[in-house]
Amino acid sequence: MSIATEIEQRLGQALALQHLVIENESHMHSGPATESHFKLAVVADDFVGKRPVARHQMIYGALSELMNNPIHALALHLYTAQEWQQQNGEIPQSPNCMGGSKGDH
Repeated sequence: MSIATEIEQRLGQALALQHLVIENESHMHSGPATESHFKLAVVADDFVGKRPVARHQMIYGALSELMNNPIHALALHLYTAQEWQQQNGEIPQSPNCMGGSKGDH
């Protein structure tokens, strides 16, 4: 099973997802890992009334067994349905990797 599929399943069990986008950004980073860096956009009313730190804790709790190995990094964009609508369904771009052998990529 791919890591992206495992992320989707774990988040689906932990939250009442309304929308989920998983982008594998491993190609933007150094090293041989092909499923280690991900960007997630998660829309769930479980986030209503929760501060950003609490939202992140919910995601990290659901994915705890995957963190550090095989997942090295997560970019999280977490919204309620209303916030997602205000975003017009747009996910912020990730910055270019500045480390390792990728140089100025």
